[in-house]
Amino acid sequence: MKRVLALLLVLALGHALERGRDYEKDKVCKELAMLGKEDFRSLSLILYSRKFSSGTFEQVSQLVKEVVSLTEECCAEGADPNCYDTKTSELSVKSCESDAPFPVHPGTPECCTKEGLERKLCMAALSHQPQEFPTYVEPTNDEICEAFRKDPKGFADQFLYEYSSNYGQAPLPLLVGYTKSYLSMVGSCCTSKNPTKCFVRERLQLKHLSLLTTMSNRVCSQYAAYGKEKSRLSHLIKLAQKVPTANLEDVRPLAEDLTETLSRCCESTSEDCMAKELPEHTIKICKNLSKKNSKFEECCQEQTPMNVFMCTYFMPAAEPLQLPAIKLPTNKELCGQGATQAMDQYTFELSRRTQVPEVFLSKVLETTLKTLRECCDSLDSAACFSTQSPLLKNQLNSFIEKGQEMCADYSENTFTEYKKKLAERLRTKMPNASPAEMKDMVDKRSDFASKCCSVNSPPLYCSSQIDAEMRDTLQS
Repeated sequence: MKRVLALLLVLALGHALERGRDYEKDKVCKELAMLGKEDFRSLSLILYSRKFSSGTFEQVSQLVKEVVSLTEECCAEGADPNCYDTKTSELSVKSCESDAPFPVHPGTPECCTKEGLERKLCMAALSHQPQEFPTYVEPTNDEICEAFRKDPKGFADQFLYEYSSNYGQAPLPLLVGYTKSYLSMVGSCCTSKNPTKCFVRERLQLKHLSLLTTMSNRVCSQYAAYGKEKSRLSHLIKLAQKVPTANLEDVRPLAEDLTETLSRCCESTSEDCMAKELPEHTIKICKNLSKKNSKFEECCQEQTPMNVFMCTYFMPAAEPLQLPAIKLPTNKELCGQGATQAMDQYTFELSRRTQVPEVFLSKVLETTLKTLRECCDSLDSAACFSTQSPLLKNQLNSFIEKGQEMCADYSENTFTEYKKKLAERLRTKMPNASPAEMKDMVDKRSDFASKCCSVNSPPLYCSSQIDAEMRDTLQS
């Protein structure tokens, strides 16, 4: 594994598309010699599938083929000293051609206006947004073995591409470890006398690593989308909604702890970072919240720390508390040293009073609190607060009401039942709509709800969808 990680450190720099200096070439050549061509190629396939998750299998495979070929050629004994620099330059030029067979990226044209090293560095920095809706579906045992026996190498390549492009936000060591173990299982079971029995046994052994990889992908995807501070507030909102009877002092340390764990582990090259730190986080969850909420208490009875974490992660929001309305923070609170405390307190209090999903609250709170904070820099901050607070309060309430309307009934019903209730509401609201128009509205609204009305909705997709749906109630 240490050898794998040494290579990944090099690959993560974009070894084929970055700088062609001698020290970079020496690192790559040492890795190629140590791992051998096939392992080097497989790991390149994982990295570029992850990096260009929207690229097709053919595009990513072609890029890997070019990378491995140039590395092999330039690392051969007696190769021209300028080979690596020359070939990586040629590759960046080829990437700029209109019919380039490589993954397409919106930033490519901009990179192609640059020259030489600047262009290569620009190309190396390109990557696709993570897949927020994984589409990978594992084939049946029979389908796996049929494809494996027909073309073992082709099966392995396709699997590495599919899995890495779908779960590419999982820490690289986990991604490498799981895919390597999975292919080892396939190789053993598809050549055994009783493949079914073998798969049952091997999958049981792989279960923990599989869960750790997919759950890490989920939490790291959100962290990548939000960044550290917004991610912390997101976890604070979710915990406040799941356990509205808790205090800020109960949930804030947990939000901070998980955010710190993600900041350390999502990009870590340590193979046991997540495996060690997520269980430690679950201990803190149970210590702080198991006595505050019966559902958390049930989760904390799960047999493994990973199961405890999954149980608390997927827990839906509780019924919000019926509490008096809260006021926006004042200029004294937001313009002084206690600004973070004031924002946290307001975020927590608002979250425990509403069931509007976190993707909605994160968006409107960011806009609201940012506008208020800007008052701190005005000549008369008190007057600015006095003017802005009523406007922001109205906007906030309007936004939350619209969000509640869009997500009404979703979390309390099956999807089929939800669509029925949605259709009834829309018919009452628009009695003159034709059956075709009604069907279109129900389909559109239910699709939105299925993606953005749950407690762990994907932030990038839902942010753009919320923008489109709420232009009148959300100030950009």
